[in-house]
Amino acid sequence: MNLSRRVLFFFIFLFITSAAFSEIASEKLKDYVEVEFPAFIVQNVEQEITIVITDRELVKSLEGSELPVELNGEVIKSEVVFGKMTLNYDFPARETVSISIGDFTEERDVRPIPLWLSILPPLIAIFFALLLREVYSALIAGIWIGAGAISFYQGSNIFVAAFKGFLAIIDTYIIQSLNDSGHLSIILFSMIIAGTVNLITKNGGMGGVVNSLSRYARGPRSGSFITWLLGIIIFFDDYANTLVVGNTMRPLTDKLRISREKLSYIIDSTAAPVASVAFVTTWIGAELSYIQDGINSLNLDESAYGVFFGSLAYSFYPFFTLAFIFILVWKGRDFGPMLKAEARARQQLPGKSSDSRMKDMDQMDDSIIKEKGKQRILNAVIPVLVIVLGTMAGLVYTGWNQDVWSNPELSFFEKLSENIGAADSYVSLLWASGGSLFVALALTLSQRLLGLRESMDAIVGGFKTMLPAVMIMTLAWSVALVTKHMHTADFISNLLLDAAVSPYLLPSITFIMAALVSFSTGSSWGTMAILYPLILPSAWLVSKNSGLDYDASMAIFHNIAAAVLTGSVLGDHCSPISDTTILSSLASSCPHIEHVRTQLPYALTTGLIAIMLGSLPAAYGISPWILFPAGFVAIYLVIHFLGKKSETYMLS
Repeated sequence: MNLSRRVLFFFIFLFITSAAFSEIASEKLKDYVEVEFPAFIVQNVEQEITIVITDRELVKSLEGSELPVELNGEVIKSEVVFGKMTLNYDFPARETVSISIGDFTEERDVRPIPLWLSILPPLIAIFFALLLREVYSALIAGIWIGAGAISFYQGSNIFVAAFKGFLAIIDTYIIQSLNDSGHLSIILFSMIIAGTVNLITKNGGMGGVVNSLSRYARGPRSGSFITWLLGIIIFFDDYANTLVVGNTMRPLTDKLRISREKLSYIIDSTAAPVASVAFVTTWIGAELSYIQDGINSLNLDESAYGVFFGSLAYSFYPFFTLAFIFILVWKGRDFGPMLKAEARARQQLPGKSSDSRMKDMDQMDDSIIKEKGKQRILNAVIPVLVIVLGTMAGLVYTGWNQDVWSNPELSFFEKLSENIGAADSYVSLLWASGGSLFVALALTLSQRLLGLRESMDAIVGGFKTMLPAVMIMTLAWSVALVTKHMHTADFISNLLLDAAVSPYLLPSITFIMAALVSFSTGSSWGTMAILYPLILPSAWLVSKNSGLDYDASMAIFHNIAAAVLTGSVLGDHCSPISDTTILSSLASSCPHIEHVRTQLPYALTTGLIAIMLGSLPAAYGISPWILFPAGFVAIYLVIHFLGKKSETYMLS
């Protein structure tokens, strides 16, 4: 027998024996198999059922092989990977699920949660927050409803489910929300910023800032303009933007009788819009990765950078929002709840909130007015610069990739964008804020402005001001976790995607869908993660099936990419459970629900203009060079005819 025959017989023998061994092994699985169902089974959502092989020797023999699994009468082959097999199953209504593999069989009664119920927790939280104008109980109600519904469909009766749902608020949702490194980083960063701000307030640094800016900000208009300008300058991160600008400008805007509601609106509506469209921000990495996934699924000969830059021509909402604020400030007009807030502020004593419930939060700002020590602007400017420059340095350091910087095909800004996109923004913010606090403390002690005990008391006092914000953020994250468990985003996406629509309407529908998902979940990043891989491939296929050529399809594709991003920002601006909305309330010391109430009409007005004079006509081929000026004119006309000057508005 020659060598080739021996090799052939060897492989035949190996195949037969291994197949036989696998068959024998699969028949003797009765005592070595466990089935793990999803913790939260939701109707009409594809979820994973995991089969775990517990015997170590059996795992070794079966690793990498495909075993037949019978799922409700249908045979599915699943590969053994690290002793586990995964089955994807779209759970219908209540049924008995039967799983068989070898001599192992398990039947389990499942009672999936109806998908439509997933919208109740965020809606209830939002409804009660706006109705009662009290956010803590509203958020708790939303979590309770969601956790109770989950418990009910897991087999408890309605009374037991209500009791278990109440307990789950603390032992499941609050604990899991806090057991997240990103969330803890935000809390710690916010506390350090608050401690730094209180310290530079006590040492006279903030007073120096107020005195210096007062030379240029002599009234509400110039004060609001400086706030708007700072919001654009600090473009690289929305969290840093909100906290730094809000805390820095609050004493000055109080002095100029600008309402806390107006301050929180300006900082909230410059933070995310600027960070979402700038080339070098902490957002760019996530945006490019989601876009790249959509490109890869379609095998398009396009780059993520190319699609991102192409989408900027259709990013109407962020640019319209920035223009809306500028025209409001320039015209000195407001409408809706913001007009009343501004009118109240004009009648208040300088340095006081326009809302009586914020008296306890005015203490930090009172110390600026009462401070008798040396008011040196550098004692505030240097720590703020440490935050700004330190964050940028941290982003470059944590995202550094030598291969990127040595690539001659990339421009400097492409290299910098890719570097920052791969960076750890949370670590960068923590390093920068910690360094800022240390520098502020060193400046205070070296100039003998305060003693060590007084300095530490000031820092701890700043920490204490963060407790309400930490509570709100934690409860908001808990609501978001409930919506994740109940697949709220899938419900909204399926609802709006089921209807067959023209490709020319897809950008506008996508914009509305992204806004609804972001509004319900309170997360623009989470919305992008959900919708980009879902919408981009669908939009391309719909465009091609409708007979559009490559260039027309790519224009729709760019418009869709912008619609997901900008719609997410709109929903984030409108949502009471959004972390950036909460941080804006915190940084401006504005009652949270008042911030939401006053910002909502402005955000919705801008969103409507972005659809009617942006996404919709752009899809039909009208040039953005025409649409952007038309949108700016429309914004001017809305403010001119609807707005009134705060000084002439009489409160009822």
